[in-house]
Amino acid sequence: MSSFLMQLDPFWVALLSLGVYATVLLLFFKYGGQAGLYVYMAVAIIGANLQVLKVSYFEFLQSPVALGTALFSSIYLATDLLSEYYNPAAARKGVLLSFAALLLWTILTTLLLAFAPLTPAQAGADYQWALTIHPALIHLFQPVPAIFVASLTAFLISQSLDIFIYSAIKKRTHSKWLFVRNNFSTILSTLIDNAVFSFIAFVLLAKNPIATKELIFTYILGTYALRILYALLDTPFIYLARFFKPKALRL
Repeated sequence: MSSFLMQLDPFWVALLSLGVYATVLLLFFKYGGQAGLYVYMAVAIIGANLQVLKVSYFEFLQSPVALGTALFSSIYLATDLLSEYYNPAAARKGVLLSFAALLLWTILTTLLLAFAPLTPAQAGADYQWALTIHPALIHLFQPVPAIFVASLTAFLISQSLDIFIYSAIKKRTHSKWLFVRNNFSTILSTLIDNAVFSFIAFVLLAKNPIATKELIFTYILGTYALRILYALLDTPFIYLARFFKPKALRL
């Protein structure tokens, strides 16, 4: 399957991915309710932080970009569903739980890397296959401190802002104009996410801070058009969520 999809333009793979993520999210909502959304958010934030290690090229962007944007964007849809069908407190709890899940995952994988790998002599003929595993695990799981701190900080700030804006618009419009609160809250909060992450990772904690112009136009605004597109495309799914409501919410 992966070999077939690699023949497609990355843009179409990204759109397919977003559709898959949103559909799975609705199924977790239908069969797990609030707890299902929490589970999805925890898995998604871990998955997005692994996906970001892979870089791909989109023809309409000037530079190759790290992946993970589509999966990370689906978390905003999850918090919007929590705010819409439960309450802002439930959405904030989801953010904190997914934050804790990523932190726990990092601790577990760091402890895994702490075990000394086999030497060629220890591996012998039977465990030669294991000699390549440790370097691969390091590439996947060893956190870069600046990126890790920037990612967690940006996640907490942007998601909290998304919940606040979504709930404020819902209250001011008396629960009307669902598409407005869904899109406006996500579009603004993802810009803040880009800005906070990029500033912390590439300026505040960087050994060689980048120039302000590069920070703004390459790192903050470089992939923002893609994030706006994802925000607009998840709108149909928040309307479809009405048909995926758990039985408890239909009473």
